[in-house]
Amino acid sequence: MNKSDLKPQSVFELFARINEIPRPSKHEEKMIEFLKNWGESHQLETKVDETGNVLIRKPATKGMERRKTVILQSHMDMVCDKLVDVEFDFNKDAIKTYIDGEWLTAEGTTLGADDGIGCAIELAILEADNIEHGPIECVFTRDEETGLTGAEGMKSGFMNGDFLINLDSEDEGEMFVSCAGGRNTTACFDIQRSPAPSGAFFIRCSLKGLTGGHSGDDINKKRANAIKLLGRFLYQEMKRYDGIRLAQFHSGKLHNAIPRDGYFVIAVPNDIKENIRADWNVFAADVQDEFHVSDPNMEFNMESTDAEPVISEPQAQRFISAVQAVHNGIYAICQDEELGGLVETSSNIASVHTSEATIDVLSSQRSNVMSNLDNMCATFSATFELAGARVVSSDGYPAWKMRQHSELQRIVVDSYKKLFGKDPIVRGIHAGLECGLFSERYPNLDMISFGPTLRGVHSPDERLHIPTVQMVWDHLLDVLKNVPEK
Repeated sequence: MNKSDLKPQSVFELFARINEIPRPSKHEEKMIEFLKNWGESHQLETKVDETGNVLIRKPATKGMERRKTVILQSHMDMVCDKLVDVEFDFNKDAIKTYIDGEWLTAEGTTLGADDGIGCAIELAILEADNIEHGPIECVFTRDEETGLTGAEGMKSGFMNGDFLINLDSEDEGEMFVSCAGGRNTTACFDIQRSPAPSGAFFIRCSLKGLTGGHSGDDINKKRANAIKLLGRFLYQEMKRYDGIRLAQFHSGKLHNAIPRDGYFVIAVPNDIKENIRADWNVFAADVQDEFHVSDPNMEFNMESTDAEPVISEPQAQRFISAVQAVHNGIYAICQDEELGGLVETSSNIASVHTSEATIDVLSSQRSNVMSNLDNMCATFSATFELAGARVVSSDGYPAWKMRQHSELQRIVVDSYKKLFGKDPIVRGIHAGLECGLFSERYPNLDMISFGPTLRGVHSPDERLHIPTVQMVWDHLLDVLKNVPEK
């Protein structure tokens, strides 16, 4: 398959244009300008709110003016992650894509299909002059990936529609009607450093090649967490030998990604350095066996390195004990049978970084039940408070509760069955969707979320299943055609 063969052609051409525009979360200015100019150049009503969200309104086709207004919504920012050995500047470089069988992917970076493909679908609908639809509002929110601050900053009245279709889902054939709420919780240790003991031998242990993924949607896939693995080895060795001193610990980048690589630097007494090396090799073999299905490509490395100041021994031990003890992964499964075994509550320890004076830990908690979200945050907080850290939880974002007797859900499901001869899966998602925030500002808005199939999101493995884009396009156009009158 060549890029000229990609269908729908208009969608993929627009996605290629979008991928030429730098759009890291919180730095979407060039994308905002592109969308504003695009709407105005097509003589469509276009507005930008004070937060930076963009709305482009398209009138109904002739004879459909009385239909209910449909809001199509996606987010303009993307997660920026790359392989450690790839040179790439997300603030100026264009994403380089290639076709691998039926998949579109990028060269060593995130693809940006989350949610650039949703943006491209919206623009293709706005541009088309041969489809039937009632009034449409296309909304592009900013900074979804690092706190949903675009949706949070949107004021009531910016959108004016009856139905909202969110185009930020990742499994074609699955219609999402509920999502988790979430918060970030940070822990900070104040530390003191001193020169390493005389005769200490410095070792750098690194881990890479983990699968990683989205800390919500992939949390049920039993994937390894680099921070937990590195902490686990350090806890084991500090229990086994005296005199191990921690100098550095670095792993993870983003609050919403399972960390896939990392390293630590330790100083050890010279007489146990070979013991540490042997233990590392045994540990690597054991962990590779544990995660041989979910993380088949993990790589362990150990090497000597230069001496540097080390962290106070009691402070390092308390930090490593907290990393060992803190809950990570699934905490509870939804009790509602309609949601089919969906993860209800989880926690992900997302990044750890040491500096001269602090150890900073970032984590994310998610739940479809807000009281258990409080409990999950408290569980993380208690673990690190006992270890002596200062802990803060963000305000986060709310869950989106399933709407009973949804008219939009009925239209979407009926359309799917008619087009593809099978029932779609209607379910919730254990990730944050902006629908949760919209439900607070627009309580009467009937919403659903669907989109083409993506895999490896929030990682350099991100890829888009090409045939599902055409399926979503056909489905969406049929839904728009069958929206009822007000």
